[in-house]
Amino acid sequence: MTLIKSISGIRGTIGGNTGDNLTPLDIVKFSAAYGSWLKSQSHKKTLTVVIGRDARISGEMVQNLVMSTLTGLGINVLDLGLSTTPTVEIAVPREGADGGIILTASHNPKQWNALKLLNADGEFLNAEEGAIILELADSEEFMFSEVDELGSVTKHDGYLDIHVQEVLNLSLVDAKKIQAGKFKVVLDAVNSTGGLAIPKLLEALGVEVVKLYCDPTGHFPHNPEPLKEHLEEISRLVPESGADFGIVVDPDVDRLAFISEDGTMFGEEYTLVACADYVLSKTPGNTVSNLSSTRALRDITNKHGGNYTAAAVGEVNVVAKMKETQAIIGGEGNGGIIYPESHYGRDALVGTALFLMLLAENKVSVRELRDSYPAYFMSKKKMQLTPDLNVDALLQAMASKYEENNPSTIDGVKIDFKDSWVHLRKSNTEPIIRIYTEAASQKAADELAKQIIDEIAAISK
Repeated sequence: MTLIKSISGIRGTIGGNTGDNLTPLDIVKFSAAYGSWLKSQSHKKTLTVVIGRDARISGEMVQNLVMSTLTGLGINVLDLGLSTTPTVEIAVPREGADGGIILTASHNPKQWNALKLLNADGEFLNAEEGAIILELADSEEFMFSEVDELGSVTKHDGYLDIHVQEVLNLSLVDAKKIQAGKFKVVLDAVNSTGGLAIPKLLEALGVEVVKLYCDPTGHFPHNPEPLKEHLEEISRLVPESGADFGIVVDPDVDRLAFISEDGTMFGEEYTLVACADYVLSKTPGNTVSNLSSTRALRDITNKHGGNYTAAAVGEVNVVAKMKETQAIIGGEGNGGIIYPESHYGRDALVGTALFLMLLAENKVSVRELRDSYPAYFMSKKKMQLTPDLNVDALLQAMASKYEENNPSTIDGVKIDFKDSWVHLRKSNTEPIIRIYTEAASQKAADELAKQIIDEIAAISK
C-alpha cells in the first residue's frame, strides 16, 4: 500500500493507515491545503472550484470528502460528476472558476486514486505552487469557515456534451469530412468515463462505434494502462469486426492509443506523431514532447519546416516549454495530445478528432499510415525502488559512466547514442525507476534496456 505526495498532487492506494495510504484523513488534509492555498492567492470573497472524477470504485467517497472539505473552507464547488481530466480542464476557465480538482489515478489500477490539482487557467500547478501546498498539508494550519460562510455545491451534468462541441468547433476538425469517410471503430474505455465521452464524440462525427468495456463501473477488466500487453481483446476484435481501427483510452481519458485494422498496435508513441503530422500539414509551426518520447516527432516536425524541443517529463513541463517556444501542438509519448487551440492539457477527444481528420484526408489505412512514419521501436521497463536505494546517486553514477555522450540531466538522465537513446528517471506516480529506450529495431531497444538494467543493478549492489 502506498501514498505518494508530489508537486503534481497526492496519489495512493485506498485503505490502510493514515499517512501510508490514501485514507479519508489524508484526502481531507490535502483538500484543505489546496483550498487554503487558493484563498491565500485571491482577494475575492467567494471562490469556486470545479470537481470531476473518473469511474473508480472509490471515486464517490473521495469526491464527497473533497467537496465537504472545500465547502467547509467557504469555497463553492461546481460538481461535474463522472467526467474526464480534459473536460475539467476546459470547464475551469469556461466557468471563471478559481481552480479545479480531478479525482483520478490515471493509468493506475483500481485500488489507486488521486487528487490532481488545477489553477484558474485549468492547467496543472507548477512546482513552486505544489511545494507550497505540500507544506500547508504538513502544517495542518487550516482556518475553516463559520456556519454562515460555508460554501455550496452546484451540480452540472452537461459538460461532456460541451467538451464534445468544443472539439467539433476546432478549425481543423470538419465533421462532414469525417462522416464521409464512413469509419467504423472499436473503443476500449476500460469501464471508465471514456465510455461516456468518446462515443458522444464519435457519434457526432458520424463514426460507427463498437463498444468494449464502456460501462463506467470502475471495475477495470484489465490493467488500465493502454499498453500492448493489456490489449489482447481489442486487438482481436478490431479485425474480427471489420473495423477501420481501434481506440483505447485510460480511465481519465487524457491518454490515447490506436489499434491498426489488422489488430497490431499503431504505437502509443505515434499517436502524437500522427496528430502533429496532420496539424503541421495545415499550420506549420513548432512542437514539444518530453525526453522519454520518440524521435519520430522531431523527424516529422523537421519535415514540415518546424522546430522540435524536448521538455522534462510531466504535463506541466511540456506545457511550459510549449508556451516558451510557441508550439502549435505537443504532448507526451504516452498518447497525450496537447493542442493549444483547444486548451493546454492532454486530451484524448481532441486527439481522436485530429487522427480521424488525418485518415479522412489521406484516404489510407491505419497500418499504411503507421508504415509511412520513421521506424523507431521503444522498450519501457521499470525497476522497483527499495528504501535503501539512493536514486539520485545512482542516476549520477550512470551520467558519469556515459559522460562522453553529454547526457541530459534536466530530468533524470537521458543518454543519446547515434541510433538509439535511453532515459532513466524516478517516477512521479509510482515507487519505481522508469527505463525507456528507443532504437531502430525492437531487439536493439530491448537489448539496450537489459544492458542498462544490468548496469544499474551492478552499481546499486
